[in-house]
Amino acid sequence: MASAEDDLIARYFRPLATHAGALGLIDDAAILAASDEDIVITTDAIVEGVHFLPDDPPETLARKALRVNLSDLAAKGATPAGFVLTLALRDVREAWLEPFVKALGEDTVRFRCPLLGGDTVSTPGPLMISVTIFGKLPAGTMVRRDGAKPGDIIAVTGTIGDAALGLACLKGKKLLDDTSACDALVARYRTPQPRSALAEAIRTHANAAMDISDGLAGDLAKLCAASKVTAAVEASAIPFSDPARRILSAGTAGVETLIAGGDDYEVLCTIPENRWASFREAAERAAVAVATIGRTQNGASAPVFLDASGMPMPLKRLSYSHF
Repeated sequence: MASAEDDLIARYFRPLATHAGALGLIDDAAILAASDEDIVITTDAIVEGVHFLPDDPPETLARKALRVNLSDLAAKGATPAGFVLTLALRDVREAWLEPFVKALGEDTVRFRCPLLGGDTVSTPGPLMISVTIFGKLPAGTMVRRDGAKPGDIIAVTGTIGDAALGLACLKGKKLLDDTSACDALVARYRTPQPRSALAEAIRTHANAAMDISDGLAGDLAKLCAASKVTAAVEASAIPFSDPARRILSAGTAGVETLIAGGDDYEVLCTIPENRWASFREAAERAAVAVATIGRTQNGASAPVFLDASGMPMPLKRLSYSHF
């Protein structure tokens, strides 16, 4: 006789498990064949009250849970192969599960990343959604965070700081009188845009890369420490969206909020100067905006962010901290 968990899996998640290696979710494991490829594995969990708010729509939670992991793969230069999902639920409610699964299914198709398996458990505590994702790339080509060389161009995709501002809007902070601009910032917080289309260009051009999850300032410090270099970044070169620039001009939030707030899920990478033009052309073909923000340098000190006069900006914090 099938258990309630078996029924839940069969009804909601088996239709998403389209990869043959998922075995229809009837086994305890999945199979991914590999020959001349490397399998890249990464995992991230999102927890109610930590990574999302209790009233966030279930469809945005589904997209965020998968996309934060897709963002990691893109920064490694990998293409998705599939994922496993763990859900810790307080109860089973169709009104929540149906939009969650619908959105998750749409993203499995959009990003060509099928469900391979997972687990569902009950919890008396906060809702938790954990994804472990598998990617693939040619053997020996994964872009690590410890490969930056002095003199590399530091580049970022998209815009920085929108998600932190969106969270502030959701928490009731009055940043702008423009409702549509605030809605756009909230959308950036709730629904990341993984730069999967740029994965190949990152793999073939970058010396080092990682996704920006905990804040540009802190994640750049991590990359530099791993690579045993330092960096100088021009704050004026950091790409900010129009709503973010208006907020900075109004003084309702400062640059530190934008570069240390987290949840950007953009790519931070270092590119040798002789590969920059080719990388930029590849980004244009992929329709992903990229911007140069500084250079890596010899040294072991923390990266510095320079203001318009070329002076180091004092930063009280570098990134979001989970603990």
